[in-house]
Amino acid sequence: MLGITIAGIKMKTPVMTASGTFGFGLEYKDFVDLNKIGAVVVKGTTLLPRHGNQGRRIAETPAGMLNSIGLENPGVNEFLSGILPHLNAYDVPIIVNISGNTVEEYGELAALLNASGVDGLELNISCPNVKEGGIAFGTNCDSASAVVRQVKKNTDLPVIVKLSPNVTDIVAMAQSVEDAGADAISLINTLLGMSIDIHKWRPVLGNVVGGLSGPAVKPIAVRMVWQVAQSVKVPVIGMGGIVTAEDAVEFMLAGATAVAVGTANFINPCAAQTVAEGIESYIRQRGLSHVRELVGKVNI
Repeated sequence: MLGITIAGIKMKTPVMTASGTFGFGLEYKDFVDLNKIGAVVVKGTTLLPRHGNQGRRIAETPAGMLNSIGLENPGVNEFLSGILPHLNAYDVPIIVNISGNTVEEYGELAALLNASGVDGLELNISCPNVKEGGIAFGTNCDSASAVVRQVKKNTDLPVIVKLSPNVTDIVAMAQSVEDAGADAISLINTLLGMSIDIHKWRPVLGNVVGGLSGPAVKPIAVRMVWQVAQSVKVPVIGMGGIVTAEDAVEFMLAGATAVAVGTANFINPCAAQTVAEGIESYIRQRGLSHVRELVGKVNI
């Protein structure tokens, strides 16, 4: 009833964890049964270790949160040797979100992760391209396509491209990465936002701006998923403000084959499992036989 396959990755449920909100998965093992999650998408992984941004990194906002973590992680080699073996003890697909400063770095990461125990790659193209003056890969069709092509050259794993909403034309971005070889598309990444402390007259976040996530962004995310799902042939993974099963169903009706739970994990560590159980109840109540019957069925 809930089992799906996306880009060759078999999942028990269509509910994944969103990168950056679930650590490497192991941090949550005492709170939720990882075996009952559709897929664990680990936090952004880079070629070398990163300490992340200085100062305050997270700020609560109305119906959401701002974050500016700065991709803190131990680097790909530590992930492969010290973390992945423990993750592989669980019966759940592992998808690694990767981030690079250059097109070449994405290729190197893909080659290193093209290993047993990794089920897929998710490309974080919201990162700044240091060779192009810091402009994010995900805001330029040519740069985004170059990253996808480079990764595809260096891996046999399914490649999911995570799109940034901070663009003028989300459909053009989706079509460009599909043409470059993306096996699936996930969206949306966080929206760029800012919060100011009116008592100190200073930005709340140490990095001044950060990524807005949570229920506040859901209508934007649903709209973008609907637009993209109509314009590409590859499967779409929807995310952005999913807290309940009803939220997830909304994304699926808009055209998402699967969904990812993000900020809700900070409120409820069992969110991915709870949402999946709620989707199953919804399907039974509607007299449907499989979750696929929801995908793209919004009546317009």
